[in-house]
Amino acid sequence: MIITSLLDTDLYKFTMMQVVLHHFPAAQVEYRFKCRTEGVDLVPYIDEIRDEIRQLCGLRFSDSELEYLRQMRFIKSDFIDFLDLFHLNEKYLEITPSPKDNGEIEIVFRGPWLHTILFEIPVLAIVNEIYFRNTQRQPAYDEGRERLREKIGLLSGRPGFEDCKIADYGTRRRFSREWHEEVILTLKRQLGEQFAGTSNVYYALKHGLTPLGTMAHEYLQACQALGPRLRDSQIFGFEMWAKEYRGDLGIALSDVYGMKAFLRDFDMYFCKLFDGARHDSGDPFEWGERLLQHYQDNRVDARTKTMIFSDGLDIPKVIQLYERFRDRCRLAFGVGTNLTNDLGYQPLQIVIKMVRCNGQPVAKLTDSPGKNMCEDEAYLAYLRQVFEIAPAPAQ
Repeated sequence: MIITSLLDTDLYKFTMMQVVLHHFPAAQVEYRFKCRTEGVDLVPYIDEIRDEIRQLCGLRFSDSELEYLRQMRFIKSDFIDFLDLFHLNEKYLEITPSPKDNGEIEIVFRGPWLHTILFEIPVLAIVNEIYFRNTQRQPAYDEGRERLREKIGLLSGRPGFEDCKIADYGTRRRFSREWHEEVILTLKRQLGEQFAGTSNVYYALKHGLTPLGTMAHEYLQACQALGPRLRDSQIFGFEMWAKEYRGDLGIALSDVYGMKAFLRDFDMYFCKLFDGARHDSGDPFEWGERLLQHYQDNRVDARTKTMIFSDGLDIPKVIQLYERFRDRCRLAFGVGTNLTNDLGYQPLQIVIKMVRCNGQPVAKLTDSPGKNMCEDEAYLAYLRQVFEIAPAPAQ
């Protein structure tokens, strides 16, 4: 059994889920899976994936897990009461071979947002682990350990880098549950305070780490259908978040419509209200400079704000970003696949994204066009028009 606890997921799933319970309990959504890595045949593993998902749907939160969540200052008691009754339901999920007959598979979740939101991370972890345990039957753990030692060596003991901290963001694309835990324990032991924590709630509980996370793209995408007006959907999303958390969990995601549209909506009020912003697409150096200038333009001291970088990071890029922005703001770095799936094999680029909410298409238009995932070209064109986003250049 790959997933043994419903806490084996990212913290932001719970923080978003609480918002859904309190503000959007009737929302109906659809998520779809996509493997962006070409030439990968996942069809032979469908039965294994189905079996693991069936076992996932049999899990419940234990009393000790609920008590751990209850101790988080931003988690409310009625949400804990709901989780005490919660389980994932297989009826909301379909998994089939792609009709294109090209080795791809289709995984679709349809149903209430409140009852499907926790599928994404464990299902991605299941697909990853099943694929690699079938294709790499004797994992190169020694190679992985050597690569991890090199990464740690780049940070540990580096003069002037004591405040350069990394966090584990690698649950969804990890090589395996076993390797993920070994990576976390190694980082905790060898990096000390330079290891800031993990997005994985289960390992945060098990190993006494800080759980990290706020919001993801799906939250702001859903607001396209749930808010009063599409043009104001990003503003609506930030306001509803602030209404729920009253200044806590104050990191805004910046790339659902690209940086230009984000800065247009992230006015002085939000600059002062939110603790910072997270980068997840486009050039991180350009993004950082634009955000710092935006704070200055809005008479906000950027040194009191946090910039979080989390887009495909490796340790050399972490070091470059730290050198560029140190002493100009607070910094945090979330490293995912490069920590939890770097054993010498090509990692799978797999995602599960929300594509519909309350019957209408939803999408993101990031500064990295390859990350977009919406098949409704008319809606994408309308979204670009509403948010004044130029179409991506032809390839």
